Amino acid sequence: MSADPILERLKSLHPKAIDMSLDRVAGLMKRLGDPQEALAPVVHVAGTNGKGSTLACLRAMLEAAGKRVHVYTSPHLVRFNERIRLAGTLVDDARLSAILEEIERVNAGDPITFFEVTTAAAFLAFAREPADYVLLETGMGGRLDATNLVRKPAVTALTPISFDHMQYLGDTLAAIAGEKAGILKPGVVACVGPQPAEAAAVFDARAATLGAPLFRHGREWRVTASGTGLRYEGRAAFDLPAPALPGPHQIANAGLATACAEQLGLEPRAIAVGVARAEWPARLQRLTRGPLREALPKGVDLFLDGGHNEAAGEALAGWMVGRKVDLVFGMLSTKDPATFLRHVAPHVRRLRAIPIAGEPLSRPASEIAAAARAVGIADVAEAADENAAASDLAAAAQADVPVLVCGSLYLCGRVLAANF
Repeated sequence: MSADPILERLKSLHPKAIDMSLDRVAGLMKRLGDPQEALAPVVHVAGTNGKGSTLACLRAMLEAAGKRVHVYTSPHLVRFNERIRLAGTLVDDARLSAILEEIERVNAGDPITFFEVTTAAAFLAFAREPADYVLLETGMGGRLDATNLVRKPAVTALTPISFDHMQYLGDTLAAIAGEKAGILKPGVVACVGPQPAEAAAVFDARAATLGAPLFRHGREWRVTASGTGLRYEGRAAFDLPAPALPGPHQIANAGLATACAEQLGLEPRAIAVGVARAEWPARLQRLTRGPLREALPKGVDLFLDGGHNEAAGEALAGWMVGRKVDLVFGMLSTKDPATFLRHVAPHVRRLRAIPIAGEPLSRPASEIAAAARAVGIADVAEAADENAAASDLAAAAQADVPVLVCGSLYLCGRVLAANF
């Protein structure tokens, strides 16, 4: 039984896709019996970039230690079920449908946003299935995020802050950090990843006001590349393997996951296994099958990445150092292609701009192409879709020049649905 018809009905209950508030979801959760009060110990994560990768790494660490772990993340790429993982397995359609029908009945047609419904579904599912830990990712912000109904998490974590969703969170790093800092709780340790100074100052002040102990990158803990792996120094110091997730930015994500794991009492052995095993789709994910892969010559690597803001562009540029890359690029109209592309431009040999099929907010390929030329990418052309772009790039593909599809998680979801 598919949950899709129920999800479509629930989507229609609020005129806005995003309306940040806790009142609606708090009322719904109360009518459902407040399942968020019956969860296993929670690790609550907010930030701009790296939330999913950090949680994927922490989940792998906890599972290596033999723990049962529930995970709530967003958005999904292909199927809604990806958002709710019960003790290592994605929620099945039958259970998801039953929970959503219960929520629909209890909500009784009241205004409620889609994310609030999905969070309520996760809380119900997690409360009814035994686990050792629950990992919660905020959807946006933190202070007014539906996940922030959890009053006493075991640990909170803050990934790096950068500019994104400014229409909701504010147009300065301090304002954005202030919203993210809303997940801090009195007496609960907050593990903090690398931060710009403006954001770090907000976190320090908020934590001092609340009495929330901070465990900060560069202060109480640090992680560095060391030989073929990593060196972590926190409560203890130990070596770790290189992260399974590619890119230099994953070093900090693995370090933040390790900092959280230390707070939960995990041993270095389980932490090391988790760093080496973590998987997270559409984060420099190598595609090895499907029509998009087949459109390119053998020996040409094909990668997929859902980063869509300036910090993601910086992170990808770090991965590109020392190589040239061909891009297939699509983006939503709510994002700025130039601020993303200016970081990667020195490493881009060719770019093919595409619309994202089926997305009403897709930015036209002509606008992406103009932005690419404006930041100095010389070989730019438009294509009808990702398959046409790959076919065009195939004509002059080189084994030492990988192809990267990037710019939007929505684009990544479309690619994975057809190629994985």
